Amino acid sequence: MQVSDHPDYRRTVETSSTTPDLTPDRATGLTPEQKRAAHAAANPDLSERLDAMAWHCTQEAGTEQAFTGIYWDEKRAGTYRCASCDATLFDSDDKFDSGCGWPSFTAPTHDRPTGEDVVDARTDSSHGMVRVETTCSACGAHLGHVFPDGPEPTGDRYCINSACIILEER
Repeated sequence: MQVSDHPDYRRTVETSSTTPDLTPDRATGLTPEQKRAAHAAANPDLSERLDAMAWHCTQEAGTEQAFTGIYWDEKRAGTYRCASCDATLFDSDDKFDSGCGWPSFTAPTHDRPTGEDVVDARTDSSHGMVRVETTCSACGAHLGHVFPDGPEPTGDRYCINSACIILEER
């Protein structure tokens, strides 16, 4: 899904609604919360594998502080994988320095055999604004948000928590 195709992508609101968008994923019919619960149930060691910040960000839709994650200024080439399920999410070729304090990418990768999106997007109306939350399409892990202020070719800035990804160097 192109970010600009998301119906609420550029809209802001003045309310402070914290009700999450519970729209099911088109492919699976599951919300990210349902995917996370199913993934955690199938992987009972998940809470032991993830450190406290990775758990907070991926499973509780938390956010690490800007400029504190290990990948915000990372320059090594490689593939970024989901910290929760190991799915391929982003490539270093699409990473750029946005100055925001979190790793930023112009686009996620796509599943090579199927061409399916590996990152899902949905409306997040928490904190008095409407943003577009990004989640791992495989396990529902919260990753961060996407904004329309990135460089070409997409114009998108996928702002991702370092705690939600693991770099596999090339």
